[in-house]
Amino acid sequence: MLTTIQKWGNSKAVRIPKPILEKTNLTINDSVELIAEENAIIIRKVSKKFKNLDDLFTGYDGSYCCTEFDCGTPLGKEIL
Repeated sequence: MLTTIQKWGNSKAVRIPKPILEKTNLTINDSVELIAEENAIIIRKVSKKFKNLDDLFTGYDGSYCCTEFDCGTPLGKEIL
């Protein structure tokens, strides 16, 4: 299937036809990764690592201990 790169504001865009989206199981608002190769752009769906907070904290044992972080010498008018 052929298409054309077109101007969209200050960017360039390619419209993805519905049959291509259906074949690749991509839908509106899916997160995708763009990979540039010589003479090619690969669009790959990104799977979400965590679906909810329970998934995010799986394996966390509660042993976090807060510590101070030294960001170096003040550069501006920071209040010390």
